[in-house]
Amino acid sequence: MEQGTEKKEIEQKKVQHNIMEKETIEQEKIIEAVLFTMGKSVEARQLSVALGCSVDQAKKIARSLMQRYEKEQSAMKIIELENAFQMCTRPEYYDALIRVAKTPKRQVLTEAVLETLSIIAYKQPVTKTEIDHIRGVSSAYALNKLLEYGLIYEAGRLDAPGKTGVTGDDRGVFASLWGGFSGRTSPDGARCRGRDYS
Repeated sequence: MEQGTEKKEIEQKKVQHNIMEKETIEQEKIIEAVLFTMGKSVEARQLSVALGCSVDQAKKIARSLMQRYEKEQSAMKIIELENAFQMCTRPEYYDALIRVAKTPKRQVLTEAVLETLSIIAYKQPVTKTEIDHIRGVSSAYALNKLLEYGLIYEAGRLDAPGKTGVTGDDRGVFASLWGGFSGRTSPDGARCRGRDYS
């Protein structure tokens, strides 16, 4: 009789342990999702809000996640700062990340950006106001993208109220995108070799 009761108690403890373990894993996943999404240190207080538990319990679960990452030798690690936790990459993988970061991004010219570039190449030097007038819409985004890609540059400022910036294409870059078209030559009939600028 006693053995049967003892066996039941052991089984109940196992069930309770399994339930608690599942709850802990689920809570670890919540912390993992928060740290990954935030991309910076997150206060233990904020983690406790996400989990719906006390700050001390949130710290305990975060430390449990830290241990799991260490045990699994994950490429990611959780570090504990002053009352905060942060997800980061292990130092041994920095070289691989730097190689990826140094890889040139493929830059795509949208219709609006390409249209703005063609106006600049044909009418340069030209102001933003003139470009906006020709296109009928604001060209701020397109101009910013072209500057970012290094396809245009600020050629100077008008000697007029407001000192409006004058833009030009980046010395032959446009000609390489369009078959031989440059300067004041009419773009009619010129065929674009592709809209990917890399």
